[in-house]
This record gives sequence, structure tokens and C-alpha cells, in this order.
Amino acid sequence: MKHPLKNSNAHSEDPWSKQWLERQKRLLGETTCQRLGLYVIPDDVVLSVVIPCFNEAATLETLIYKVASIPIGKEIILIDDGSTDGSTELAESLAQTLNDQAAINGSSIRIARHSSNMGKGAALRTGFELATGDIVIVQDADLEYDPEQYPALIRPIVEGKADVVFGSRFLGARPHQVSSFWHYVGNRALTTLSNVFTNLRLTDMETCYKVFSREVIQQIAPSLKSKRFGIEPELTARVARAKFRVFEVPIRYRGRSFDEGKKIRLRDGIEAIWCIVRYGLFR
Repeated sequence: MKHPLKNSNAHSEDPWSKQWLERQKRLLGETTCQRLGLYVIPDDVVLSVVIPCFNEAATLETLIYKVASIPIGKEIILIDDGSTDGSTELAESLAQTLNDQAAINGSSIRIARHSSNMGKGAALRTGFELATGDIVIVQDADLEYDPEQYPALIRPIVEGKADVVFGSRFLGARPHQVSSFWHYVGNRALTTLSNVFTNLRLTDMETCYKVFSREVIQQIAPSLKSKRFGIEPELTARVARAKFRVFEVPIRYRGRSFDEGKKIRLRDGIEAIWCIVRYGLFR
């Protein structure tokens, strides 16, 4: 049965198509294309983009159109987690506009709502239950992470080399914004502790960009428990316990300050430590 989002009208010169890649090779040379990470994304691949949202009215519209503009067939699943700043109404308007435009780049948008704020973990659990795409990616609504990186992030799964991909803010030599020293120390400490319990060698366990094949998310989503930011170490522990193939891909990142609306707090770091131990030791 044909998936409703699969693009049967894909033009032969669409970005990431076989014809497009051959043209880039003629223009740039095969070596340059390899260095740029250019490859073929099959027309029938559908990406589920799960976006937890709590009081992100300032960035939500920009984020949604950035996601929609990525030339991959996709379903956008936005979970409004009890917002009180107008995000709910804005999300409804965006959904109507986007769906009325006959799907930008094969995109559709669905809205799920929590009547009260339940936390990022609870929002992701709701989104994972609704996802129907071949690949599922987590996207924060605050513009810290750039959707233009989707093709690089999904590549190991598309090519059959990985089941799960983590986008690392600390891997490779990409230019990056200089962020708070203590946020950096905290992230690295949590990642190291997580690695001790999972036996993975990650550089960025707390990254937003976690990408899963459909089979992986179907297997682990029903067992998820964390309601807040503990979802990051829990997802990591469950992926490690199931021995899925994990890749890391370097990403760009523009961190925001607490004045700009950053929500994670010291209590979330403490919760993350507890979740690392809990899900690292016990099923």
C-alpha cells in the first residue's frame, strides 16, 4: 500500500535524486561531492519529524517553515505540551496553511496537544506513537538545531549502515558558536557517565538530534518512562541495551541563553544522572 506522503511526482532533478547527484558530480567532481556528503535519498523515503513544543511562539513559525522546506518527503508531528504563550493557536494556523498549500516539498503537519505541561519526554512519547515515517527524527522548536542538516543525519540509516544516529555538537571540525563553559562541562560529564553504563563511545548523549529507523522506534517507544529531560539518557540506554547500530554525525549548533528562553535547569541535570543509573542498570 502506498504511503500517503510518498512523492510519486518527484522530478528527476529534485535535490538528492540520482539525476541530481550525477549532475553535481559532472559540475563539481566526484571527490568534491563525497567531501560535501552528497548522496541519493530514495523518492519513497518518508521522514517523521517529531517536535515537542512548550511556549515557543517566538521561533515556532520560522522553525516549521525551515523543516517544511527540506526537500525530503516528511510528516511534521508537533506536540504542544500545554503552552500558554499562543503557541497552540499559532501551531493550528501553521498546520492549516501548510496542509492547504498541498504540502511543501511533500510535507504535512499534524498537531497533538497536552492539556497541561508534562515535559519533553512525555511529548516525545506522544509523537513517537503518531509517527508513521520510515525514519524518525527529534527536532526542538527553539532554532538551536538547524533542519538543513537532515540529509547528513539520515544518511547512515538510508544507506543501511546504522539503526540510530546521534547528531554531535562536539564531533569534528565544523565551525560552531562558543557557548557556556559550564554547559559544555555538564554535557560532557553526563555523556561520559552515560557511556560508562551503556558501553557506547558517544561524544554527545544530550543532543536533541536523535534519529531512528521505524523498526527501532516501534520497539523502544512503548517502554519509555521519562517525562522530562531524562528522556535523553533513557533513549540512549534503551538503544544500547538492544544493541542497535549507532552512528554519530557532526552538527552545527547555536545555543541560546536562559534569557532567550532556555528551559533546562540544574534539577534536570540531577534527573539525568538518576536516569543514567536507573536505565543503565535495570530494565
